[in-house]
Amino acid sequence: MTSSLARATRTASVVLTAVVTVAASVAGSTTAAAGPPDPIVYDALGDSYASGFGVPPYTPTCGRSDAAYPVQLDGRKHIALDDFVACGGATTLTVVSGGQLAALDAQTDLLTLSAGGNDTGWSTAVVACLLGGDETCTQASDAVTARITTLLPARLDRLYAQVAAAAPNAHVVVTGYARLFSPEYGAYLGASPAEQQTLNEGADLLNATIARAAAAHGFQFVDVTKRFLDHGVNAPDPWILGLSDPGAFHPNADGYETYTAAVTSAVNPSRLRS
Repeated sequence: MTSSLARATRTASVVLTAVVTVAASVAGSTTAAAGPPDPIVYDALGDSYASGFGVPPYTPTCGRSDAAYPVQLDGRKHIALDDFVACGGATTLTVVSGGQLAALDAQTDLLTLSAGGNDTGWSTAVVACLLGGDETCTQASDAVTARITTLLPARLDRLYAQVAAAAPNAHVVVTGYARLFSPEYGAYLGASPAEQQTLNEGADLLNATIARAAAAHGFQFVDVTKRFLDHGVNAPDPWILGLSDPGAFHPNADGYETYTAAVTSAVNPSRLRS
């Protein structure tokens, strides 16, 4: 009985060892076969706030800069920038007519888009308030508000529908615009604190309009307003370039890093196809 028991024990031990070895081998093979996940294919569209205008050097056309948040996003969270086609001066219409949608296809996993500001005449209002009188500032601001409320929603809706059709599998992130001023630090050129506040409220209205349109299409909106608080063009530590700079009223290097941080924190790779 003792000899038989010993033989049985040895046999059981050999079988158990073999099972464990095979299981480990299979697990190792599965891990090796799986390998690292495919990179997240990323395309970046939009206007100068997406192209990085404000921080040279730029590409010969469209004012694209390595400071742009799409370039900074490349390599983060397994994101691989595929097509960077954002172009300074783009509107919701020229994103389409300028060919930016050609960058998109069924392989696009992540798409960022900044568009809408240039449709409203926003820069005209800013200059009017800085260099003109109170009446000129009021008229220009009212005109911008009217365009945001009456013109922009339909334009955004058409653009977003075309984006969704061109990139049917993409997670779309729409970025908002920063407030330009910090009224608490007093007048900036000809713009009083009250006029600066009016312009900031225009930026808030623009962002709210874009956010509503994005939500209607299932897109994610990234609001940078809070991140830029106390960093307007007239703040001690501005993240917006002043009127005398060639890139006036665009983010500086710190501003674009702030955009990058906002988009990075908003993007959840588990929600993306990879």
